[in-house]
Amino acid sequence: MYRLIFLFTALAFVGSVQAPQPELAIRVVSPEPDAYVSGVTLLKAAVVPAVKALEVNQLLFYADGKQVCNVLDPIAAECTWDAGDQLRPHVIRVVANLKNGGRLVASARTKGLEQVEKVVVEVVQITAVVTDKGRFVPGLARGAFKLTEDGVAQTIEHFSSEGSPLEIVVAIDVSESMTQAMPQLKNAAKKFLSALGPKDQVTVTAFNDNMFTLAKRETSVPLRIRAIDRLSAWGGTALYDVIIRGVQQLAKQPGRRVLVVFSDGDDRTSHATIQAVEAAVRANDATLFMVALGRGVKEAQLKTGIERLVELSGGRALFVERSEQLDEPFAGILDELSHQYIVGYESSNPKRNGSWRDVKVEVPGTKYSVRARQGYRAPGS
Repeated sequence: MYRLIFLFTALAFVGSVQAPQPELAIRVVSPEPDAYVSGVTLLKAAVVPAVKALEVNQLLFYADGKQVCNVLDPIAAECTWDAGDQLRPHVIRVVANLKNGGRLVASARTKGLEQVEKVVVEVVQITAVVTDKGRFVPGLARGAFKLTEDGVAQTIEHFSSEGSPLEIVVAIDVSESMTQAMPQLKNAAKKFLSALGPKDQVTVTAFNDNMFTLAKRETSVPLRIRAIDRLSAWGGTALYDVIIRGVQQLAKQPGRRVLVVFSDGDDRTSHATIQAVEAAVRANDATLFMVALGRGVKEAQLKTGIERLVELSGGRALFVERSEQLDEPFAGILDELSHQYIVGYESSNPKRNGSWRDVKVEVPGTKYSVRARQGYRAPGS
């Protein structure tokens, strides 16, 4: 018996000696790599493993080579920094000075709109919806459309009629104020996802203070539905950040790009400004749909802001008085998505001056109404 006890004790001792100890490290938590930032921005770092945080004496945060804050609490390692109104690339660096005299360094790079614009300026893509007295007009050919840029006629070189595959990001508000609406929202969202085409590439996300992915674009329909079932409401609402990140994701993909955002109220916790959101929407060819209820329906200022954003993209806002009425707006979005046309052209204007260019799409000889994005920003020199 004594020999067995001794043997187990020895084995436990050997195991404890041989178990590798995790190395102390630091990483940038916010902003995330390749994110877009503007205005007052949260800078946050994490010491890993967290149990070794007390080995850190201080953390220095740098933005574009300049020190912006000095944090003495390694556990709550965060501060704020004004990134300015423009969506420009930045380098964020964190230096952790250790109590033993050593130091650790971590960095992250954010993106600027210039990088997104370069993806889309070679071929300007316009998604258009044609209606006649409120009813969708199907079956139009390329020759039915006329497209002008700053009043100058352009040659439509790329055309796709209704029903082409979608690249779609669905962003669902799960902030604390959504608690009462969650059962109806889950049912409506699952019906919406189930009704999308088999060739559509769908990314399902949720957001409160942050945005997180529930199902990637390659995920099967049953797994998307299961992801919706796991949703619960908590936290604040970072609506502006979500719109920027949504169009950022879509900018990397071809075809019809659509961002559907469901939110029940105004922005509370975003780091981006409304000006930055408008710039991001203008610079991308993704169509933005927003389904709003709660304060977004009742308060005129919020309603106007939502309508402004969707108008810039050629999308549409749907306002719902009660959460049990969600099925109808989601069905309306599906109907519209099945009637979108894509018209693409290479601009006849060779100037690379970063100017705004007005784009107009028409169906001459008819009284049809055409809803499309209003223009785009030319590349810089």
